[in-house]
Amino acid sequence: MDFVNTVDGRANERRKELLTDYGHLLQWAEGASVITAKTGDRLRRLASEAPGQAQSALRHAIQLREAIHDIFSAVVERRGIPGAALAQLNAAVQNAADHARIVHTNRRFAWEWSLPDSSLDSMLWPVARAASELLTSEDLVYVRHCASETCAWLFLDRTKNHRRRWCEMKTCGNRDKARRYYQRQKAG
Repeated sequence: MDFVNTVDGRANERRKELLTDYGHLLQWAEGASVITAKTGDRLRRLASEAPGQAQSALRHAIQLREAIHDIFSAVVERRGIPGAALAQLNAAVQNAADHARIVHTNRRFAWEWSLPDSSLDSMLWPVARAASELLTSEDLVYVRHCASETCAWLFLDRTKNHRRRWCEMKTCGNRDKARRYYQRQKAG
């Protein structure tokens, strides 16, 4: 859901794109621990050598983000799943699968991405896989839209009673509490 939420104000006219260039995409990926700093450095070098390909990877990332948003929004709102968005996610999942392998380390098996530092869109592999895993999990029923009229971020409600309303209490929740307090004071 963090990737889907790389747009602020999606539900209003002051929509703000947070992935304005390939560098911001890498920043997000490193901050979300989708790629390592070492991989990020390598991808920055590759992007500087092939700016057109980096721009193409950014466009692809935004298209995938919007497809994932459309799918999860349709689930939350209980409407039909957009076929084009699902096809786009399936293509990204297949691409990710082509780069995944199982490794054995420390007496455990784990997934590993093969050569993530040589593909400008490698940060999308774990995003596509995570989206597909959430779509096919029992946790899908706990995906929610933020209750703020101006936010529209999606989040996974992991609270004990599953009644969370806000993407983040410190932002949207506090704004709503302050608005209600102001209205009570004004009415009183």
